[in-house]
Formats: sequence, C-alpha cells, structure tokens
Amino acid sequence: MGILNDLSRRRVLRGMMGGSAISVGLPLLDCFLNNNGTALASGAPLPLCFGSWFSGLGLQGGRWEPKKVGADFEMSEQLQALKPFQNRLNIISGLQVMLDGKPNGAHSTGPQACLNGDVPRGSNPISPSIDTLVSDAIGTQTRFRSLEVSGDGSRQSYSIRGGAVMNQSEASPLKLYNRVFGPEFRDPNAADFQPDPVTLARLSALSAVSEERAKVMRELGASDKQRLDEYFSSVRNLEHQLTISTEKPAPLEACTIPTKGEEHGIGPEITIAQENHGLFSKILAHALACGQTQVANIMFSTSISILRKPGAVQTFHMYTHEEAVDPALNYQPTVWWFQGQVVEAFLTTLKELDNIREGDGTLLDRSLIMYSTDSGAARVHSTDNMPFILAGKAGGRMKTGMHLRAQGEPVTRVGLTVQQILGVPTGTWGTDSNRTSKSFTEIMA
Repeated sequence: MGILNDLSRRRVLRGMMGGSAISVGLPLLDCFLNNNGTALASGAPLPLCFGSWFSGLGLQGGRWEPKKVGADFEMSEQLQALKPFQNRLNIISGLQVMLDGKPNGAHSTGPQACLNGDVPRGSNPISPSIDTLVSDAIGTQTRFRSLEVSGDGSRQSYSIRGGAVMNQSEASPLKLYNRVFGPEFRDPNAADFQPDPVTLARLSALSAVSEERAKVMRELGASDKQRLDEYFSSVRNLEHQLTISTEKPAPLEACTIPTKGEEHGIGPEITIAQENHGLFSKILAHALACGQTQVANIMFSTSISILRKPGAVQTFHMYTHEEAVDPALNYQPTVWWFQGQVVEAFLTTLKELDNIREGDGTLLDRSLIMYSTDSGAARVHSTDNMPFILAGKAGGRMKTGMHLRAQGEPVTRVGLTVQQILGVPTGTWGTDSNRTSKSFTEIMA
C-alpha cells in the first residue's frame, strides 16, 4: 500500500496511458474491404477468429459419418440439421486417441488428447490447450485473450494455459453480457472516446505493484516461482485486458451491441441449457464482431454430461450406461435424442456467426469453429473414431465441404491443422504417440 500512496493521480494516469504500446487493426468498413468482402483492400486478410465447441458423450458411430469420402458427400443421418452449412464445414472421421499403454480415463482422456495433445500422465502437468496457443498467435491485441462459456451451468472449462491453470467458464449469459458490453465496453464506432475512470484506477493499482511483484519472484525457489508465475499470468492477462479498454478502438462496421436478453435460470435442464447457449452464442458472436476477442470457447456440456430432460432425474450420462439398445433402431433412443440436441446447439452457434454480415461475407467466413467431444462411443466411452467438425472458412485459409477419413490416426492431426491454418508457427503437436507432424493439407488453402 505504501507504493500506491506515494503515487500521485497525475503520475498514475501518465504512466498508464503512455506505458503500453497497443497496435490496433484497420477498421472493417466497406471501403477497406475488397469487392468480395474477403480481405482488406490492401490484400491483407481480415482478422481471424477461432472457437472451440465441446460437448460430452459424442455421437452415434456409424450414423454421424458420411458414407462417401471427399467432396459432394451426402450428409449423415445424425448430422442432418447441419446440412444448410454442409459446404462450409469439414467432417473428419476415423481418428483415435493413442493411449501408449495408459488406461483410458473415461471423460478425461478424450478431451485432453483432442484439445491438449496429450493423455493423462499421473502428476505430469497438462499441456496448453489449442485455444491458448491460438490466442497467443492472434489474440494479443484484443480486450479479452479468450472468452469461455458453459451451457450446463458448470464453471468447468477445457481451456488450459498450462499446468493447472484453467480459464473458468461463465455460466450466466447475463454476467457475460455485463462483462463484455457493460460499463467497460467502448463502442468502436462511437465518435468520442473517454477511458473509464474505474478501469484506469484498477490498472494503475496493478501497474504500481509490478516492481514489487518482480522482486518477490526473484526471491522464490523454483517450485514456488512456477506456482506464482501461473498466478501472475492471470494477473498479466487482466492488465492487458484493462489496458486495451483504455485505448480508442478502431471502427468495426459489423459491430452492433446485442440486446441483453432475459436469463431464465442456470442449470443442466436441457431447455435452460439450450436457451442460455443461444444467448451465449449471440453475445460471443457480437464480441467477436466488435473486436473484443478473437477466441471463444463454448462448452455445451461437460464430458460427464449432466444434461437432463425437464422434470427428470436421470441424466444424459446415466442413459448412456443404463438405457437398452432398441433392437429395431439398433441404438439407444434417449441417448440419440440428447445427441440431437447437441447438434442443434452447434447449429445455433453457426447461425449466430453467419447472421453477422461483413462485406459480401459473414463473421463465420473469417472464423474457424472446431467441434470435439470426449468419446467415440458413449455407451462404452471409447476413444476410437472420435468425431470432429471444422466449420467456417478461416478467412479463406480453409477449404470446406469435405469428409476426411483418417482411420486409426491420432486425433492430434486436427489440432495441428487448426493451429497451422490460424498461423501458429508449429510443425508438430502432441506428446508421445499422439505427437504428429501430419496435418490435413487437403483442406488448407
């Protein structure tokens, strides 16, 4: 507190406003776009956006995979709802998690392999998730490095910066709205700009103790230094977020502030989860369009999904273990119904992104949305034939409309491909037998 008391308000503001160099992207007005709205008039690509989209307990093997490989495939039975976007997505089948003799940790091995590139290895730290690697490449000049949400009311997230540092999900659409479009939001299209005094005060307090922070770090042992560095990484992210909030943003023609919407509770009841997910998708789409972030992580449900029908006690997860297979249908009908709800929720996100026009294209066209899950067969929680969907055009960097089959190959091929499409400078990704240098070049433009 002594350090804070020694600083005058004038000195705090001067240091705050002059101490950080922020580069701001060009505005996305029509006059700055090419004739197709796919790039800036100079030829530089539009800012890329990435979204991870996760929901537990997978899809029905044999019914989500298209029969034909390549282009012009017929949309599969379970993914029929996505047919309007067939030409703007890729479906990847046949991939598996390489266990290397380790046990398959139900609900944990799958997500960790798909999103972090490794499998649980005792006390070893978890590798950073794809979204954090992408945000380090494309998200450093936005107010939020990433935004995380959960449809089922959980604060859990699969966004991990490394070690045990998880970026917690927001479970309340109202809180997310206030966080993004509340008092600290600065409309990029407003004629006048005035930094929020409260934001300035918060940032000055963090800046004032930075030297003391560095001194403490020098005095710690290796293990404490690592633990404290993980904590300070979140503090630095907060400083970055606040700093961005004090700089006048570039105008963004597609930016409009969404209506707040009405929240009708939080929890795993499927109707509530769907409604909140719809609100989240709208808020996140507008946050991307307004340049508040370029990375979003949506978790419709955790891997051990507790989604349930209205008034029911039994959860989606319980049905996967206890429901009998219908002999006529050859699948578990209630499990199929829940999986259909997941597909509809994914469709909702794609629609919200596609509803925001940018030139002759949409926000979806400069985004890459990656659907993944925890298992290839929910009834036994296997990690074979893990389903993946990549949607959007990634600013023209991704070719779409294809079904790719990579039978028995590691799931990390998808994560490597996503990183390379979005500009992460890496030629390999994953650990042990999940490590790969083989991306899906056939969808890379």
